Amino acid sequence: MTSTARTPADLLRSALAADPARPLVTFYDDATGERVELSVATFGNWVAKTANLIQDELGAQPGDRAALLLPAHWQTAVWLLACFSTGVVAVPGGDPAGADFVVSGPETLEAALACPGERVALALRPLGARFPQPPAGFADYAVEVPTQGDRFTPYAPVDPGAPALELPGGEELTGTGVVERAAASAASLGLTAGSRLLSGRPYGDWDGLAAGLLAPLTAGGSVVLCRHLDQLAASDLDKRRESERVTHMA
Repeated sequence: MTSTARTPADLLRSALAADPARPLVTFYDDATGERVELSVATFGNWVAKTANLIQDELGAQPGDRAALLLPAHWQTAVWLLACFSTGVVAVPGGDPAGADFVVSGPETLEAALACPGERVALALRPLGARFPQPPAGFADYAVEVPTQGDRFTPYAPVDPGAPALELPGGEELTGTGVVERAAASAASLGLTAGSRLLSGRPYGDWDGLAAGLLAPLTAGGSVVLCRHLDQLAASDLDKRRESERVTHMA
């Protein structure tokens, strides 16, 4: 599936071509009891809508930097692939003051105000619900994204050799570099087509990003992404592993 992939967006296109109905991201929030399952097709639809939002509504250009002040969450995974699809550099946990635009969860809104560009807020509520009261100075993602197109085409092809991801600490990876490192991570985790990886890691470093999305996507597998996993009893974790047919743990 990945032999010709040169960018992370290519990985998603390959997954859509191979089996759009298979699960890709199953998300749990053990603080709220939320469970969301996204097939490759549903995930791809969210990515397309978000990429259209970035390109047409935020006016972002390839090479612009997006500070993603977001936890490990299914909507964060969508934003990562949407950035990759538009040529925008995704900067998880980045300094909003140095970003062209910022995407913030509800816990980092004050810090996100330092961004001089566009600001988007995610309520991170179950089922992708909007804020009860929109935060001042921000566009509410849940309000803006539904009207966006279901298909996305970048105005200019994304350059695989251009920067795509800046990791905490400043290391920068190109699109091709993301694909290659994701393939290496998938191999080190033992993932193959059909693997189900359960990850409770945050998206604060490469290992979390790889386990929480990029390695399963590369391998043709899927991720059971768990937020607040420390609030789940050990016996319930065993039940989840069984019910979700988990084959690997991160």
